[in-house]
Amino acid sequence: MSVRNQSSEQSAGTLHRAGFACFVGRPNAGKSTLTNALVGKKVAITSNRPQTTRHTVRGIVHRPDAQLILVDTPGLHKPRTLLGERLNDVVRTTWAEVDVIGFCLPADQKIGPGDRFIAKELAGIKKTPKVAVVTKTDLVDGKALAEQLIAIDQLGKELGIEWAEIIPVSAVGDQQVELLADLLVPMLPEGPALYPEGDLTDEPEQVMVAELIREAALEGVRDELPHSIAVMVEEMLPREDRPADRPLLDIHANIYIERPSQKGIIIGPKGRRLKDVGIKSRKQIEALLGTPVFLDLHVKVAKDWQRDPKQLRKLGF
Repeated sequence: MSVRNQSSEQSAGTLHRAGFACFVGRPNAGKSTLTNALVGKKVAITSNRPQTTRHTVRGIVHRPDAQLILVDTPGLHKPRTLLGERLNDVVRTTWAEVDVIGFCLPADQKIGPGDRFIAKELAGIKKTPKVAVVTKTDLVDGKALAEQLIAIDQLGKELGIEWAEIIPVSAVGDQQVELLADLLVPMLPEGPALYPEGDLTDEPEQVMVAELIREAALEGVRDELPHSIAVMVEEMLPREDRPADRPLLDIHANIYIERPSQKGIIIGPKGRRLKDVGIKSRKQIEALLGTPVFLDLHVKVAKDWQRDPKQLRKLGF
């Protein structure tokens, strides 16, 4: 078992590599937080609620020796709705197209049926190298971490998966994140950079803005709501007649829920919750776009949209 737990030296020479890596794992395994830590900026929404990633977000890590493009997929899970089935299809398509797969397993949770479900799928993908990434190591002591490393090694042996590496990391504590990048880079093909130097993601701005609004809307809502929230940015336009040194971007967005009874939860007493969502997301959007923003939010009902192919299409799934 090859467990990496020390700094590695960069290989000599001027060889440049560029390619795609994707993080997989059951919902809430720390994939989005890890993507953001590697990129050094927020490109994927994070939430303490499982199954919040719906789009394949690419985060781009620029290094002198390589360009590592991270594909952050939704968590693979046993689907209960048409949306769930479509999210799983996104995951499988992505796995077939990347150069290396990072399987995220949280250090603070024993390997469960969800992890085995994914590991069995991974066992069927023969050619792509697989790295076991033990996330959230800041939440456990050394003994618990050692037990998890042994369990992951054992899981690989059981299913015939040969881990290229097993690496413990903490994205929150910034431990071994750089080392993870050092280990992934040699698995990428040689070649020039695929994206311009300043790019951190290829996700369209409107999609990222919608995701930031959805992240703010997910905070503090009841357990039944996470899957029921979708956000569509209807319009993003610079305000006319503004002086060049005081620009303002008008953003009009709709928050969709599935049932009229959920509307009150999102809006809150006297509209306080929705106002709070607006304030939180506006700060994040302004940081992302680097410009002041006027954010206009409306809550609308799209009845049972997770099960309706027409509505799923409209909402971008």
